[in-house]
Amino acid sequence: MTIPNQIVHLCKPKRTMKLLENKTAIITGASRGIGKGIANNYAEQGCNIAFSFASSVDKAKALEDELSSKYGVKVKGFQSNAGDFDSSQKFVDEVVAEFGQIDILINNAGITRDNLLMRMSEEQWDEVMNVNLKSVFNLTKASLRTFLKQRSGSIINMSSVVGVMGNAGQSNYAASKAGIIGFSKSMAKELGSRNVRCNVITPGFIETEMTAELGEDSLKKWTDGIPLKRGGTPEDVANACIFLGSDMSNYVNGQVLSVCGGMLM
Repeated sequence: MTIPNQIVHLCKPKRTMKLLENKTAIITGASRGIGKGIANNYAEQGCNIAFSFASSVDKAKALEDELSSKYGVKVKGFQSNAGDFDSSQKFVDEVVAEFGQIDILINNAGITRDNLLMRMSEEQWDEVMNVNLKSVFNLTKASLRTFLKQRSGSIINMSSVVGVMGNAGQSNYAASKAGIIGFSKSMAKELGSRNVRCNVITPGFIETEMTAELGEDSLKKWTDGIPLKRGGTPEDVANACIFLGSDMSNYVNGQVLSVCGGMLM
């Protein structure tokens, strides 16, 4: 018995389009921690990825190979210093030449140089400001021409709950992360009429390679203060990034989304 082609066609399962399919994202600081989690989940959702790395060529190549072979998307790392204005412009120009578009910019590069203000050096202050805050200005400004020409784009800036509530011994980090929030709200107002959105994510205590170095007692002290009684994962932050980068958030602009298990209310 021959089954008509029309019935065969109807019986075939429909392919579900992924949330970020055919989009291209720039992600800074993607070689480890939260940035690597974002890159993985974005690739899983069909997004092509351009990421920057500072020094580790081997790690960058490994990430390229892993994500492209696992998810079948285009992934390319670019050696660049996000805290340097000219380097950031060159990075974005190379991404546009390679990928042809930028749909999402995730400013995730960040460092800590913790110390009480009495003991903090000017170098520690400047280094944190340069990497954490100036990089956001650098990459956003470098990407603007492309976003405005496309009349579309989503900028996602990674702040921290520390930028909202402060923390002793982290005045430089807190100031840089608070600055990101003010900058992002200003960008949301400047760029909204061109259909370019800008939002902020404030992660709380996220378990990464850095927090793994903390002792068990320190970990318990942190998690005891979180209503969900656990630390977050890079994937928790990545899921928020997927929402803000996808068309599901087309009417979300200038907002601060806290991914912290209730630490900040």
